[in-house]
Amino acid sequence: MTGERALDMADLDADPTVQFQRWFDDAVAAAVPEPEAMCVATVAADGTPSARMVLLKQVDRRGFVFYTNYRSRKGEELDADPRAGLVWRWFPLERQVRVTGSAEVTSAAESDAYFATRPRDAQVGAWASPQSQVLSGRQELEDRVAEVAERFASGSIPRPPWWGGIRVVPDTVEFWQGRASRLHDRLRYRRDAGMVDSADWIVERLAP
Repeated sequence: MTGERALDMADLDADPTVQFQRWFDDAVAAAVPEPEAMCVATVAADGTPSARMVLLKQVDRRGFVFYTNYRSRKGEELDADPRAGLVWRWFPLERQVRVTGSAEVTSAAESDAYFATRPRDAQVGAWASPQSQVLSGRQELEDRVAEVAERFASGSIPRPPWWGGIRVVPDTVEFWQGRASRLHDRLRYRRDAGMVDSADWIVERLAP
């Protein structure tokens, strides 16, 4: 395959979040549409899996952050069982990243700071939408939006107390690089429960 990319141990940063940022920057440079789009998988109390697409808003050594209504299905499921899975797929680069880890709520200060950067209509929507709940019809949602817009007609809009950030703290991060004949490169970082330093990672090659 002409121009085929490869992924070797020597290519990786010691920190998977730094490696992720490298690949994310590559996706941005390659003009991949919405490179921040990721699938978030959760599990219900009865074991039913649930997955949906959201947008990554921050990544650092603490983990991967997205924002949501805590009363939504994903919010309630993560509150009951904080285990989560994340997936990004950047098709033009034949790359995929998978993360498993535990979810935690970001600080109020972090959530307030991000909420303040959102467009005003998005702020109104955060107040108006009872995310994941059944609506009688579109008109109910539009009526709720109109009511919230009127309530906050002047001044800034505060963050709803039920809305904010969720950080997925990784325990595994897998980088997948597509190769010819389906002989893909898969390199996985994982934490060992016996490690004293939580910043240390074991890196393994997986069969494609």
